[in-house]
Amino acid sequence: VQLVESGGGLVQPGDSLRLSCAASGRTFSRDAMGWFRQAPGKEREFVAAINWSGSSKRYDDSVKGRFTISRDKVKNTVYLQMNSLEPEDTAVYYCAARRGLGSFSSVFEVDYWGQGTQVTVSS
Repeated sequence: VQLVESGGGLVQPGDSLRLSCAASGRTFSRDAMGWFRQAPGKEREFVAAINWSGSSKRYDDSVKGRFTISRDKVKNTVYLQMNSLEPEDTAVYYCAARRGLGSFSSVFEVDYWGQGTQVTVSS
């Protein structure tokens, strides 16, 4: 089972990025998926999650109104649209998946992790 992130990079404050996470080795159509991030010297923190059907989404307060999570079950892919990026959003972003129909917001609830993609927001 693999989760492969892409779309990270170096952008300026106020810019946008879209992260993608392609899953392989297993279908995640009946699982929750989401994103975490980890800045240097800090713990990995929850960013956003989406349930198996896409009908329920949750966000950390720090990204509400700026980030949008979505999924394409046919492509077995989850996305994170990030708008109005701030320097505080700089981190390695990790794709995550949890088996089952429920959602998640804790690292302890995650069953699968991607390898991470770097997002740097700097002027």
